[in-house]
Amino acid sequence: MNSAITESLQSGVLTSAADAMLSDAIAQTLRAPTEQRAQLFARLVCEIEAFMRAHLEERPWTCKLYQGTEGSAIFRGGVGHSLVIDAGGRLWRARSYEDFETAYAFNGAIYEIDTLTPIYSQMREYCPR
Repeated sequence: MNSAITESLQSGVLTSAADAMLSDAIAQTLRAPTEQRAQLFARLVCEIEAFMRAHLEERPWTCKLYQGTEGSAIFRGGVGHSLVIDAGGRLWRARSYEDFETAYAFNGAIYEIDTLTPIYSQMREYCPR
């Protein structure tokens, strides 16, 4: 095979500095005491958002925090994934639409999320490595 051709091939997968930072945030959160996990993860997510805002050359990265109807902290990202920290401090990987019972409220211009109820049986639990 012609080496000039193989050298120009590149993956179409986009990566971001936020990917490694999020992985580290999850690992740090899993090492923390269960009662501190939601607050710690919220702080780490804010740090990732601030870093990404300062690096405009990167693809955008956002996360919005919601409270689940049963007391969980739900961190919804912009790419269809969510991380849930249940009331007992366990971390769950969720799909933002399929893994929640969601109620919406009309605010006069658009519909916004009113309540989220996690469906844990459809999620995967994060565990320490």
